[in-house]
Amino acid sequence: MGMKTAIPREIRGFLAALLLGSTSLCSLPAWSATMERPDADMRATLLAAVNSSDSFGDRFDAEVWLVDMSSRLQSRVKDPQERLKILKQVHYEATRARLAPELVLALINVESNFDHFAISSAGAQGLMQIMPFWLDEIGRPDDNLFDINTNLRFGCTILNIYLKQERGDMRKALARYNGSVGKNWYPQRVYKALQTKWYRQ
Repeated sequence: MGMKTAIPREIRGFLAALLLGSTSLCSLPAWSATMERPDADMRATLLAAVNSSDSFGDRFDAEVWLVDMSSRLQSRVKDPQERLKILKQVHYEATRARLAPELVLALINVESNFDHFAISSAGAQGLMQIMPFWLDEIGRPDDNLFDINTNLRFGCTILNIYLKQERGDMRKALARYNGSVGKNWYPQRVYKALQTKWYRQ
């Protein structure tokens, strides 16, 4: 890890408010997330995640990360407040699910190209392309998968579940997430996006 980058006070203040939740924020995808139905343990894990209200551990590191990734995401998400909202939630949900935030960004890049209103031909919805049946499976049919926070909470939790099922093998977990178990083309696409666009220097 290199030296921490100095952030102007105005930006730090805005990001701090954003991270603490005190600032309000006013193409179909090529792939769709897994269509595999969850078992009882998966449903319980996801329901617990949806009800969680954890917070960031290290606010300064999160701020540095937001500034860096915001510049990379600018060409895809023009509105700066929407861009920071997406990045804040990616960092938060990925960290909560013990995933690398950059990997989650790469997955979103492949799944929806950061269009949180995306719908696949199979009916998967939002940034991480979640199938609507997940809402019924955990008894929350009224949740909105086009909502950035909800979609990222589901997607990161589902990927974490698959990573555990695959005993820490992220390539296999990504293939399961996409519904292409036993194949490598989808993990390759995610890793290519990670290496070329989102890898943290």
